[in-house]
Amino acid sequence: MKVVILAGGLGTRISEYTKTIPKPMIKICGKPIIHRIIDHYVRYGHNEFFIALGYKGKVIREYFKKKRINKKVKIHLIETGKNTMTGGRLKRLKNYLTETFLLTYGDGLSNVNLDKLIKFHNKNKKLITLTAVRPPARFGVIKINKGIVKYFREKNSLDAGWINGGFFVIDPKFINLIKSDNTYLEQEPFKKATYKKQLLAFKYNGFWQCMDTLRDKEILESKIKEQKNLD
Repeated sequence: MKVVILAGGLGTRISEYTKTIPKPMIKICGKPIIHRIIDHYVRYGHNEFFIALGYKGKVIREYFKKKRINKKVKIHLIETGKNTMTGGRLKRLKNYLTETFLLTYGDGLSNVNLDKLIKFHNKNKKLITLTAVRPPARFGVIKINKGIVKYFREKNSLDAGWINGGFFVIDPKFINLIKSDNTYLEQEPFKKATYKKQLLAFKYNGFWQCMDTLRDKEILESKIKEQKNLD
């Protein structure tokens, strides 16, 4: 399956690094996090990647120009605009995505079993499946009933429980719910899918860590050292 990685954000909360490089190029134990994300998908046999570039995309271009993952891997580097929001970036890739595809953010790692995630999605036949994880309390929450997301609230500190951990499986028809470059994937499109009972949650209790801040980077590096199958 094709894999989309959203890699164009400004990464302002970790400006110690993003003043000079884009967030996905921040190294975790010596390797850019985006490379580690790609490695995870490759382990499950997914070899074609569409990387949505934006802020300092040239740095990512230069990296993959010099760095080859392996002969089977194809990486398409697509400019999606410096100020485009997450939903808008996906919408700009619409013409490349004619069949069910995978999507994730360029700033989080997990050892989620992608085979099980895809099997869950195919069995339930909804527009979109997200991987639900249990993170620190500072994140928001999604409410799940029999696998269907009942409501979705991103990064609400008053909530607790399951949150969106990324690692999506998406039917291309979902892209029709995205209006424009200014659309956040996590807002109106997810709300519409929720209302239509087309947003599923695959619950995952294993390793997951995002990288929003310098502290997150430190936590991620310590966890990586404990996760042999992520090297």
